[in-house]
Amino acid sequence: MADAPPAHAPPRRRPVRDSLREYGRGIAGGLLFSLPLLYTMEVWWAGFISHPLSVLGYLVGTYVLLLGYNRFGGFRRDVDWFGVFTDSLEELGLGLVVSTGVLVLIGRITEGTSLQEAVGMVVVEAGTVAIGVSVGSAQFGGQHREEDPEEDKRRLESAEHVPAQLVIAFCGATLFAANVAPTEEIVMIALETPPGRLLGLALLSMLLGGLILFQSDFTKAHRFTRRRMRRDVLAGTVVTYALALVCSALVLWFFGRFAGNGLGVCVAQVVVLGLASTLGASAGRLLIQS
Repeated sequence: MADAPPAHAPPRRRPVRDSLREYGRGIAGGLLFSLPLLYTMEVWWAGFISHPLSVLGYLVGTYVLLLGYNRFGGFRRDVDWFGVFTDSLEELGLGLVVSTGVLVLIGRITEGTSLQEAVGMVVVEAGTVAIGVSVGSAQFGGQHREEDPEEDKRRLESAEHVPAQLVIAFCGATLFAANVAPTEEIVMIALETPPGRLLGLALLSMLLGGLILFQSDFTKAHRFTRRRMRRDVLAGTVVTYALALVCSALVLWFFGRFAGNGLGVCVAQVVVLGLASTLGASAGRLLIQS
């Protein structure tokens, strides 16, 4: 009688060429989404002045977002939690390496830069880079796979999984908002925009979010935003906008845009940035997932 096969066969290792190709896609995606931040002076200063605990919290928060995207948005067929943790750690490490390399090449980190300043700049920049690495690794693949009925079924089930959709929408909102939040223009617009126009900006944000999610007919978008009753469309639009506002507030707070400003100015900044965040939470959600 032939020997029974081992109960747990060791996982097959990826060829080095495939790993290098995947890292290349990740680096391309990371730079595509984060290059404006790497060239933005306000982000460098945020790295200088951020408290070490804030920098650590930002790093942990980025890792949590990577976990969420890799678990719910990557749609790797062999995904398990060990693979999710490993991939997220690799992407975070790659984001740190890419950020360090670019900052050194453009002369932002030199021999005269203190360790605390260098670490602050690298971590602040690496957050968006790492998310871009994750999206790039998953979406910029060159191999076109045939549709698998089981895979298609799992994607449809994910469309009904509200926590998964919220995590992916938050990733999209972060990618868009983080590229604008550090700039002085957000504060300037908030100070110069009267309440009536802020209300109009909020309505425009919700209108665009609803149109993108339910009427734009992105490629394969129907898998993630099925058209239902009007109240469901309204609820989806409002939830997406609320999530975008939360993301805006968190990003603005991290970059110190609330310091020294009254409540009215802070709320105005959140509404102004909410337009970009809503675009990220709706269009970005479909683009990075479909």
